[in-house]
Amino acid sequence: MKKLLKQLTETFGPSGYEESIRKIVMAEVKPFADEIRVDALGNLIARKRPAKATKEAKKVMIAAHMDEIGLMVSHVDEKGFVRFSPIGGVFRRYVVGGRVQFLNGVQGVIGYDRLDNMNELPTLDKVYIDVGATSKNDCPVKVGDVAAFDRPFTEMGSRLVAKSMDNRVGVLVAIESLRALKSTPHDVYFVFTTQEEVGVRGAGTSAYGVDPDIGIAVDVTPSADTPNALKMDMALGRGPCVKIQDPGAISDPRVVKWMITAAEKNKIPYQREVLLLGGTDARAIQITRAGVPSGCISVPVRYVHSPSEMVEFSDVQNSVKLLTALLRTPIDLG
Repeated sequence: MKKLLKQLTETFGPSGYEESIRKIVMAEVKPFADEIRVDALGNLIARKRPAKATKEAKKVMIAAHMDEIGLMVSHVDEKGFVRFSPIGGVFRRYVVGGRVQFLNGVQGVIGYDRLDNMNELPTLDKVYIDVGATSKNDCPVKVGDVAAFDRPFTEMGSRLVAKSMDNRVGVLVAIESLRALKSTPHDVYFVFTTQEEVGVRGAGTSAYGVDPDIGIAVDVTPSADTPNALKMDMALGRGPCVKIQDPGAISDPRVVKWMITAAEKNKIPYQREVLLLGGTDARAIQITRAGVPSGCISVPVRYVHSPSEMVEFSDVQNSVKLLTALLRTPIDLG
């Protein structure tokens, strides 16, 4: 799992440019899926049919988004310095001094040269990317080129750190759950979605196509176990989080109960999640067509949307156990 997570997190794939990460996911899920397709928005849909076709079989959609935050070139000046527009939630507190890599392989450093206030936190329109160019003519990138943050995967004891843990760790949980799911009473669609970071777009289109009875997003959630964190209960090392609410969606109480019951029955540690900021693919699934009962399993992560997102490995393992336990047993939302 760690080897695959390293490969997933180090692969380039900002919103709208998920092709490389999709190829890796495709290779991993192909031996275990009964049917695989890619839709018009680039969502990868891997279907696991029920062991027996019955009236009780539910159509379940598991959504884990493949994309990461990124940058897009918006202007190149005469000296070859690059201005950019954010793709998704790029936080200014994390960018200065950061390194990026473009789709064409060019690397760059994000700089800021105003020294009148050493403690100033610059807005994104004040910073630039230095790609080593000396002029606009020799700049190796152009307007519209896309970059992602560039940091290697590393282990710090039981803690794992990488860029794009959001949401490659959710992708990993979905892959490993499909791998572990030898049979299921449900018709399960593992959907590896696109463009979540720019408005849960892929989840909306794929959910419309799948038309599920139940939807489960697998994503990350900011932990609240660091100094001066927001007053929330999510922490590293205490298991996967069962989302109850975030600003984008209120989880169906029946789905929440189903998840908690499965966790307790299988002695899987879990946390109750009420998130004060952010959202997941569950929002898009929930409001698709006439509505879908939906919920979310979240892996707690420190330093979300930074180039150094941190997870606890046991939380990842227990997230796989919880999702697998949910999909192995009949569902009764009555």
